[in-house]
Amino acid sequence: MTVRIEKSGPVWTVIHSRPEARNAMDPESAAALYDGFLEFENDDDAAVAVFWGEGGAFCAGWDLKHAAALDEPEPLAELSMPRDGGQHGNGGDIPMGAMGPSRLELDKPIIAAVAGPAVAGGMELAMWADIRVMEESAYMGVYCRRWGIPLIDGGTVRLPRLVGEGRALDLILTGRQVTADECKQIGLCEYVVPDGDARHRAEELAHQIAAFPQLCARADRRSVKAQHGLNIRDALVQEWFNSRPVLEAEGIAGAGRFSSGDGRHGDGTLK
Repeated sequence: MTVRIEKSGPVWTVIHSRPEARNAMDPESAAALYDGFLEFENDDDAAVAVFWGEGGAFCAGWDLKHAAALDEPEPLAELSMPRDGGQHGNGGDIPMGAMGPSRLELDKPIIAAVAGPAVAGGMELAMWADIRVMEESAYMGVYCRRWGIPLIDGGTVRLPRLVGEGRALDLILTGRQVTADECKQIGLCEYVVPDGDARHRAEELAHQIAAFPQLCARADRRSVKAQHGLNIRDALVQEWFNSRPVLEAEGIAGAGRFSSGDGRHGDGTLK
């Protein structure tokens, strides 16, 4: 088993364990991660997932030994996406990506805990997450540049959204190493922690997020992701219709708790 899940209440830690290959992604691991994250999405008791690579590496990318063995006339044809792209990203409308869960659009947050390399496809998986916690010696990079392998798991889509087009093109075209400090500086990660602490810090954040009312947290997350490419007016419209049912279902009751003294004077769950 190269993938296992450890659960702590509403927080699930999805672990990729193929340390002998620096957690490079082979087809079996990709399918297991894909299934694991769908299980997380569909479990009513699960709120936040941490994605961690065991053994000192987040993911060294796509397994090039597997790639070198592809000899079909149309390699990876089973991963081909319909041109309409589907509408849900929940596993029912498009096939999984070469890196596994990279095409899923889950309704629950994911935190990547990054140690060592998160390069090529591994970088794409880290960018698939909502928040990235990197250890001081961790690094990213489009290392597949040197082998002529393009980004096929969301790298050209998510990287410019995170860091801007100019910086994205610099990283994509040069394929250079990006240290944890630079990742934080340019917005490619949110936290840098001492070596050995990424999983602990990511799980700590996950528990803090899981303690909040979840309908509201997911609605705001959904609205942030849905506004890409919209003008201000259309984005405000989608925000309103996305959030109003949550306000009615959860927010008014929360306001009532505040009126009763809960959470006043900055006293809240997230410290």
